[in-house]
Amino acid sequence: MRQNFLLIPVVLFFFSCSPKPSRATGGDVSNSLSPQEKKEGYQLLFDGYSLSNWIDKNNQYYVSEGAIVKKTKGYGNLYTGKEYRDFILRFEFLLTPAANNGLGIRHKLVDGTKGYDGIELQILDNDAPVYKNLKPYQYHGSLYGYVPARRKGLKPVGEWNTQEVRVRGFRITIVLNGETILDTDIKALPVAALAKDPRLLYEKGYIAFLGHDSELRLRNIRIKEL
Repeated sequence: MRQNFLLIPVVLFFFSCSPKPSRATGGDVSNSLSPQEKKEGYQLLFDGYSLSNWIDKNNQYYVSEGAIVKKTKGYGNLYTGKEYRDFILRFEFLLTPAANNGLGIRHKLVDGTKGYDGIELQILDNDAPVYKNLKPYQYHGSLYGYVPARRKGLKPVGEWNTQEVRVRGFRITIVLNGETILDTDIKALPVAALAKDPRLLYEKGYIAFLGHDSELRLRNIRIKEL
């Protein structure tokens, strides 16, 4: 009995002194670069603690439990702190029921809550009944309004998804949970479409999450410029 009694404080001391993830020890473990990504030149866009590298004009996003959270009600865009041309963007996202958002690329800063000025790649809960009658180019991963993505690879609501978006020139490739769901060249669109929507031909701009009236969670956002 005496030996067991003496062992308890030792065990407690060991656990209390064990290192925990913190800003001082390299940041939130769910928002970090792998050794390979460091070698390849990726950079973190979100440290798990703050929106210091982002522009949130409409106060629609906040940080909770190591993730960026879009508020349930309201519209507004969240922009990177700098502009990008060609890049590989990797991130994780978690959908809530009927979640609706967008990934803006080569986007311009917009005043107002519902303005969009750039290319939009859809982020959506494909299985929500409210979206059952959408056009094919309105579902997750689509080049919104123009090119439909393959409807596969998306995990159920409440589970984290991983997505990679590669942009080089006017070619866009999206890999969702290991499945290539979009591989398209904007320049291959009809001439009339490009003339009608010159935003498709922007060569540089901000990366943005285009917030709709629903909650979305984002984490592990990193980028490599090409």
